[in-house]
Amino acid sequence: MLGAVTAMALSGCASTPEPMIGAAASQPDSSLGQAAFSVARPSTYLLRPTDKISVTVFREPDLTVEAVRIGVEGNVSLPMLGSIPASGMTAKQFEQDLTRRFAALGLKSPMVSVNVTEFASHLVTVEGAVEKPGVYSFQPGTRLSGAIAMAAGPKRVAKVDQVAVFRESPEGIMIAKFDYQQVRQGTMLDPVLEPGDRVVMGTDGLSAFWEDLLKALPVFGVFAVAGLNNN
Repeated sequence: MLGAVTAMALSGCASTPEPMIGAAASQPDSSLGQAAFSVARPSTYLLRPTDKISVTVFREPDLTVEAVRIGVEGNVSLPMLGSIPASGMTAKQFEQDLTRRFAALGLKSPMVSVNVTEFASHLVTVEGAVEKPGVYSFQPGTRLSGAIAMAAGPKRVAKVDQVAVFRESPEGIMIAKFDYQQVRQGTMLDPVLEPGDRVVMGTDGLSAFWEDLLKALPVFGVFAVAGLNNN
C-alpha cells in the first residue's frame, strides 16, 4: 500500500522545465494583470524612508556620520543642519543639496559623499506554498524568482502556475498572476520587485492531500501492528 501511494505521489512531481534558448520573455501579459511590471532594472536609485545612509564630509570629522536612517517622513537628522529632507533624491542629488547647505553655513569648499549602506526600505513578503515563508530584504533589481529563492523555493505541494504578486499603486492594491515554471523557462517575464511587494505561491490541494497521507501512513502502520499484537 505504502509503495503504491509513494509511486503515485512521485509520479506527480514536475521536473525542471527545459529552458528556452535565446532572449527571455520581456513583455508583460496584460490579461494576467502584469501591465505595471517590468524586467528593466532601475538605472538610478531614489532614497526612501527607512534606508540607512552614510554622510562623509571630507576634513570635517565632526560633521561625518557613518550611519543614519532616513525617517518615515523622509527626513534625516545631521550635525549643524538638523532634520532635512532626503527621500526622493538620488545619493548624488543629496550630496549636492548638502554641499549647498554646508556652504551657506560658512563651511569653505565643502566636499560631501553620500552612500546607501542598507536598503532597509526594500522588503518583500513571500508566503503560501514555499519552504520558508517570511519577510525578506532584497537588493534593488531583484526579480520575482529571487524572492521565491530567498524563501527556499516552492514546496512539493505548490501550484507553481498560480503565483500572485500584490503591489501597491495610486489606484490601490493591484494583483498580477505569474506562472513560475514559465518564468524559470524564460517564456514569461521575471519582473523586478518593488518595495512592499507580496508574493503568494498557490497550493495544489490534491498534492497537499497526498503529502499529508504519506506523512500519516507510518502512524497508521504502528497502530495496525499494535492491534494485531493485542489480538
